[in-house]
Amino acid sequence: MSDSWQESIALAYGALDASYRHFLEHDPHYFPDRDNYLNAFKTLPKEKVRYILFGQDPYPRRESAGGYAFIDEKVRKLFSQTGLSKEVNRATSLRNFIKMALVARGDLSLSDTSQAAIASIDKSGLIDSVDELRRNFEKSGVLLLNTALVFTDKKSSAKHVKAWRPFMQTLLASLQGQSPRLILFGSHAQALKRSLPIEMFETIEMEHPYNHTFIANEKAQKLFGSMKLLEK
Repeated sequence: MSDSWQESIALAYGALDASYRHFLEHDPHYFPDRDNYLNAFKTLPKEKVRYILFGQDPYPRRESAGGYAFIDEKVRKLFSQTGLSKEVNRATSLRNFIKMALVARGDLSLSDTSQAAIASIDKSGLIDSVDELRRNFEKSGVLLLNTALVFTDKKSSAKHVKAWRPFMQTLLASLQGQSPRLILFGSHAQALKRSLPIEMFETIEMEHPYNHTFIANEKAQKLFGSMKLLEK
């Protein structure tokens, strides 16, 4: 973990209920595992945080959940000779996000976001892995943070989100001085406004990228287009 996070994470972890800390320290079944659920704090120093992109909870697959919101570790290549890779096409949110980013760059028009149109793009200056996408988010100061940092099963998701609230509240308090903007995708992330004291932060709210309408969202195009997330 980056040294700049040590104090904040120690305080936030200490705010968790003691029984939940015991679960995190002894249960072998949740994922990402104990070595990886704090990964977002290991690669982006605290002082460089300009945004927090809040997801709900980790992907419900061990091979996909890597400790970063929105980053599907199962996805390797972003593109193929026929357009987007099969892995991206199966990951609806990521597929729509990349199409939005290509529209923002001017590589695609909203009238044609087909595989054929994507295949025709010159990709020599573009990234081609989900890890490069994660690193580009972090270059723009985006902390990729789920509201629950571990997953066990779907029926327990709400329980985990609630259990992590004291951690998130303490963490946000430690960031108040640098005033990061909060990016909230969809209703689950936007529910933070009812469960956490985030009124002192500017929020950027939009539909979840799972929705096809996200591709044409001008707010998303402006925000993420300025980050140049797909460029090498």
